[in-house]
Parts: sequence; structure tokens; C-alpha cells
Amino acid sequence: MTKLEPLKSGYYVWHYVPSIAASVIFVLLFGAVTSYHFWKLFKTKVRFTIPFAIGGLFEFIGYAARIGASNNTGKLMPYIIQSIFILLAPTLFAAAVYMVLARIIRAVNGEAYSPIRINLITKIFVSCDILTFFIQGGGAGMMAESSLSNTGQYIVLAGLVLQILTFVMFVVTAVTFARRMGKAPTPAALQSDIPWNQHLRSLYAVSAMILIRSIFRVIEYGLGNNGYLLGHEWPTYVFDALPMFIGMVCFAIWYPSVLQPYLKTSSSA
Repeated sequence: MTKLEPLKSGYYVWHYVPSIAASVIFVLLFGAVTSYHFWKLFKTKVRFTIPFAIGGLFEFIGYAARIGASNNTGKLMPYIIQSIFILLAPTLFAAAVYMVLARIIRAVNGEAYSPIRINLITKIFVSCDILTFFIQGGGAGMMAESSLSNTGQYIVLAGLVLQILTFVMFVVTAVTFARRMGKAPTPAALQSDIPWNQHLRSLYAVSAMILIRSIFRVIEYGLGNNGYLLGHEWPTYVFDALPMFIGMVCFAIWYPSVLQPYLKTSSSA
């Protein structure tokens, strides 16, 4: 029977024994949807969706590591692998979402309707995303050391707050663009069958899932090492694993590769 064990130093990196059954379920789910994303990536050759596929691979690796950690709660490496990969996967999803918005705007020649210059949208949001990636990654690594655990949590917390602020700014940009387009659609949107509105709604759905997960993580780390959320496993699956899986499914159903032909003919592409 598995039991909770400390590291050789006596420090407990886990607050519970990870469930093998729950981990296996999400390994299978993320494995299936990630395989589909890589297949679509290979078939369509749309490079701006690469981060999304890699993000799915991160989720798969993270939950696979939790399976290995179930019988090795006294070992550091399985904990570090699952912690870093699961924590960082949403930043890769976010990077793809940011790039898709820029392409939606370009596809309908709607640059004038964007509150942020079209050539800056991807640069600003992806740069912030990269910054949060390294902040959270560094903090997650520090959390494995008992003497640096609290510092690591604060660093991860700072990265998550920055991620949320970036996402809020992104959503405001997307909603402002959509409202302006709704009032006076561009000729490119009226004269073609570009499914821009459909893909914009898909971005809203994926963004909502990432925000739910990020807010959960902020609360989790904000409560500290002795908080309820870090001490129990079920919130991780309900508020992190499940939203990320739903986000991947939404992105798979409304795959943005259909925008590519319009980008080639767009004067702003």
C-alpha cells in the first residue's frame, strides 16, 4: 500500500499520495486530444498552433509524472516534473491564443478596429507570456527545496498574477475589436465567408478556461503550504486539469487553420 513519505531531508513535498486512477484518466484524455492537435498541425502545417500542441504534451507529461510519483512520494524528481509541466502548460496555450487573435484581425482587415496596433498584439502578449513562463518555472523549481518553498510559492504567485493581468488585457482587446466589428463590419468580413466570429468565440471559451485555472492557482498558492487547496488533490483536477482539457477540445473543434487562406490574400497578412 502506498504511503506518504518525506524526502531524505525530512521535508514533505507532497501533502497527499497522488491518485493513480485520476492521473491515468487525464493521461489518456490529454494523450488523445494532444495526438489530435499534433495530427492537425502536421496536416495543416499552421505554425502558430505549435505552442498549443506542445502545451498538451506538457499536460500529458505532467500527469504521467504524477502516476510515477504515487509510489515515490519520497523522491524529488517526479514531483518537480509534474509540478513544472502542469504549471507551465497553460502559458503555451495562452501564446497560441494570442497569435490567433492577431490572425483573426488580419483575416478581416480589421486592424483599424483593434485597440492595440496589430503588429504589437503578438509581441506584447507573447512577451508577457514568456516572462510568466520563466517566472513560474523558476518558482516551481524552488518549491522543491524546504528552505526556499515559501519564496518559490511567492514567485509562482507573482507569475500567475501577471498572467491573469495579461489575459484580462487580451480579453479587453478582443471584446473591443468584436464590438467595433459588430457595429460596422469590414468589407472583407462582409464579402467573404471568413468564420472570424466563430473563432473569436472559441478564443473566449479557451481564455475563460485558462482564467479559471489561473485564478484557482493564485488562490491555491495564496493560501500557502498549509492551505486546503495544496493539501487536497481533487481541486487540481476540477479547477486545473478539467478546464485545460476543455480548452484543448474547444481549440480542436474550432481549429484556426481555416483562417490561413484568408491571411494569404489579406493585404495585412
